[in-house]
Amino acid sequence: MYISKLDGEHLTDSQMTNLLFTGIRDNKKSGDCIFVAGSISAVQYRLPKAVELYKKGRGSKILFSGGVKWEGTHFTEAITLKNEAIKLGVPEEDILIEDQSLHTLENVLASLLVLDRAFHLHNIDRLLVVTTSYHMRRLHLTLKTYMPNWIKFTLCPANDGITRKDNWFLSESGRERVQTESVKIINYVKKGALVDVKLKI
Repeated sequence: MYISKLDGEHLTDSQMTNLLFTGIRDNKKSGDCIFVAGSISAVQYRLPKAVELYKKGRGSKILFSGGVKWEGTHFTEAITLKNEAIKLGVPEEDILIEDQSLHTLENVLASLLVLDRAFHLHNIDRLLVVTTSYHMRRLHLTLKTYMPNWIKFTLCPANDGITRKDNWFLSESGRERVQTESVKIINYVKKGALVDVKLKI
């Protein structure tokens, strides 16, 4: 079923699970750069995944994207992630920063210039994409919609505590997060802001 055919007001648990999680898996390929979308909890969940990929040699650079400065922090998401990555042994010269974006679409759009300056876009074959598993579908669709069509993506989801495929429905906060994310994706697709794709739903 195409995403555009879903009714965001009447989604079953099965439909939401398939929309957000089905087919989201790491194909173990290496890429030119590891792309990490920031969030309020990115240091806790997304950063360890990105550093693991880097230390395994699957990407020679890490691009941290995110310009939000959360309450109680002194730096943007991207700068915070950079500082913590250095503490975990990633050399500063292998870290790229995009710290202007305020949401997922801007993560992608603002990162285009950073990637072009670092690699030249025509030279990029594959990006390794890191975000939490429930957010990966929207980020992947955004990349597919706005990135050059020759760039391929390897999806490397990071699991958080309550929004995994096997447990999101067990807590009120996990359920609310998944429902909100599902409706966002459907609405963006129906507006034409995200590419429509066929999924096993």
